[in-house]
Amino acid sequence: MRHLLLGAGLQGRAIAWDLLRHAEGVTGLTVVDRDRDALASLSDWLDDPRLRTVAGDVADPALLAPLLDEAAVCTSAVNYWFNDDLTALAIAHRAHFADLGGNNDVVAAQFTRDEQARAAGVAVVPDCGLAPGLAGLLGHHLATGLDACDVLRLRVGGLPRHPRPPLDYMIVFSVQGLINEYIEPCLVLRDGEERTVPGLSELESLEFPPPFGRLEAFQTSGGASTLTRTLRGRVRDLDYKTIRYPGHRDRILLLHELGLTSSQPLRPAGAGGDVRPRDLLAACLERACPKDGPDVVLLRVEAEGTAGGRRLRRTLTIVDHEDPATGLTAMMRMTGFPAAIVADLLARGEAAPGARPQELAVPAERVLAELARRGIRAPLVETPLN
Repeated sequence: MRHLLLGAGLQGRAIAWDLLRHAEGVTGLTVVDRDRDALASLSDWLDDPRLRTVAGDVADPALLAPLLDEAAVCTSAVNYWFNDDLTALAIAHRAHFADLGGNNDVVAAQFTRDEQARAAGVAVVPDCGLAPGLAGLLGHHLATGLDACDVLRLRVGGLPRHPRPPLDYMIVFSVQGLINEYIEPCLVLRDGEERTVPGLSELESLEFPPPFGRLEAFQTSGGASTLTRTLRGRVRDLDYKTIRYPGHRDRILLLHELGLTSSQPLRPAGAGGDVRPRDLLAACLERACPKDGPDVVLLRVEAEGTAGGRRLRRTLTIVDHEDPATGLTAMMRMTGFPAAIVADLLARGEAAPGARPQELAVPAERVLAELARRGIRAPLVETPLN
């Protein structure tokens, strides 16, 4: 079967690598990107006769239409703002659709296409990366494994193994997406009700095994994905926080409070035109933060509640490092591999038609087994609680 992949950036490279190395029955993979150099690099790196690259704009329906007609599934690894239009186009051409998501409003718009997707016999599954994506899938898996779940905590971070000032961070995905996560409202469950809290709020400390030790986590948008909807009435308190090295949140909060995350255009004295502070900040982040070097992804999902009359905590933890043999960073592996696994399941018809949250569309056990086959393991630890 043939796959269509939109985007040849970092995550697109990981998805392409995984589909060609691990997915079953892939007869062809077409990758679309407007960056010809990125496509040439991908083709040289993969060196696979099943790969075809097409230079063009993913916002061009005339370009995508024939590619969708021949594809079993389309996976989007482009910026989130394309995904609702791409969803509609995929449905019209009867191709299953998955994406990396990252924006609550766009995902909500995609779910309004459920009836169209069912009528076309295709599955639409947004938010299939790391967070949103795998973290929520595992959270749902842990929470529904309890008779009653009081608390569900999702904690995820992509970090450099060797942090450098000023932010102790490295660019591991779209900078504009990163800014969104920091500043947009964050969905949570509090006392069983869906609410929003501000990004960068509710700072906490947590510990990981050496060499990491004490880290921090704070509210960011999008990571909980659809869990506040699918687990409402089953979980009392639920939230998602991003993990960083200590002090990172306060530095970003200062930039936010100074207005540098604003999209409202300004005209600085002496400037030749308007400037969006957010765009200037993005350029500065790109310059100040490294884009390469060894990285690590830390994931911890905890559910507390009762099972069989006992109170307990169920925990899944993943610590994943870059793979020098393939050149894939930890963030590429942990974002691209889950998306490729979901795309493979969709291509094989293992998800019901319709636009559905990932945690309701694909079984967590299958995803965990596929990750283990790729050397990524998430051992389950159950701890009795008093």
